[in-house]
Amino acid sequence: MAVVKRADARRNHARILEVAEAEVAAHGADASLEKIARVAGVGSATVRRHFPGRRELLQAVFAQRIGALAEYAVELAADPDPRRALVLWLEAFTDYGTSSRGMAGALVAEGLVEDGDDEGCTVRLSAAAAPLLERAARAGAVAPGVTTEDLLALVTGISLATEGRPDPAEQGRRLLRLTLEGVLAPR
Repeated sequence: MAVVKRADARRNHARILEVAEAEVAAHGADASLEKIARVAGVGSATVRRHFPGRRELLQAVFAQRIGALAEYAVELAADPDPRRALVLWLEAFTDYGTSSRGMAGALVAEGLVEDGDDEGCTVRLSAAAAPLLERAARAGAVAPGVTTEDLLALVTGISLATEGRPDPAEQGRRLLRLTLEGVLAPR
């Protein structure tokens, strides 16, 4: 029998995730759970009731944003220009990766995403990017042999490389443009 959360519990859960995403963006994956509770207007026990530890909270924050990136990929699949669709999605992923300090490290850290975990961030990102890459490849818009794993590794690397920079989002976009010159087939 599935447990149905009360309305106030659902609101608290959503509010904690909202605040946690902002705190992770501002302070990285080491954002204070106590500050998240305070800003969300709940007690630390409430945060721990919803998320027993930092790992579970980070997984939920990242999963929520990864879900949004996956939805965006579905939207972009209708774009008549497969090259543009892939680039727009990679830009969105780069923007999130560079604005969410600690996300890139968390994605590559062992234990955050376990092998075979269909809901894992890396698995979901790969599944989201694959149709866009396949369309772009069929249209001749990407260099032969480029894989979704290549693209995810490149964007994760860009996110890691720009962490701690004065303007990581701008630097990330610049590095993505340079990277795509090597990934995309010439027009």
